[in-house]
Amino acid sequence: MQISPSASLAPYIKSFTVVTIDKDLTDEVFYPSGYIDLIINISGGAAATIINGKRKDTPDIELLGHLTLPTRLTVAQGTVVLIARIYPYAGILFFSDPLSEFTNYATDMYDVAKSESRDLYDRIMQANGLHTKINILETYFLQQLKKNETRLKKTKILQELSQQFFMNHHILDLPVLAKDSGISERYIQKLYLTNMGISPSSFAAVLRFNKSLQMVLNTPQSLTTIAYDCGYYDQAHFIKEFKKFTGISPSASRHSMIKNDIDLQQAVNIGF
Repeated sequence: MQISPSASLAPYIKSFTVVTIDKDLTDEVFYPSGYIDLIINISGGAAATIINGKRKDTPDIELLGHLTLPTRLTVAQGTVVLIARIYPYAGILFFSDPLSEFTNYATDMYDVAKSESRDLYDRIMQANGLHTKINILETYFLQQLKKNETRLKKTKILQELSQQFFMNHHILDLPVLAKDSGISERYIQKLYLTNMGISPSSFAAVLRFNKSLQMVLNTPQSLTTIAYDCGYYDQAHFIKEFKKFTGISPSASRHSMIKNDIDLQQAVNIGF
């Protein structure tokens, strides 16, 4: 079930999604999405992320930062999670900087702001009904937004810069981006690393990967065709980049169960 955020949060949060796991998942591939996810376990079920081979049990409430490394999920049947999917440029409005500290990591929010996070989780768990739980979460985000409103200018710059990736078919030309925006290449790099948690080149690579992922999972196109359509040099380059993010080949991903079980990715659908 997916619910749209309120008008005040819509520029920064893509959606609230409730996912119920109807069968045990073990070591399933989880694809980098280009988003930041705040994940709340509202069932008490058991789950764990394995990022770059390191396992971390899912706490009550965690922040899953940008992913650029092979990631797996293990989730017990019956687990229910509420996920707030945050646009990549907006994480700085809700969480402490630098955002790079959350990249390739599933962070227990009790380790970041224990009292605040515990209070949020307790109020969500005590609430009756999904919409009431989401209203509580929205109130939390609105409070964070007000507290961090001085960061809105940088968020807007990041949003505009990232939009250029889409206009240029997910290909990054940093010198051209700097010239068109009137911002130095060095400052663009700093903006992304500090306020988004990922470099411009890595972000562009994640977006290109997600475009290819859409085609791999949803079309019968050959890998060569997909490679060229998505801006890779050739099929070998495409396969190498795909495996860097997932640990498996594009062909293997076509048979991965996760595309049916947990459809939480697809950065290609970001609507800046």
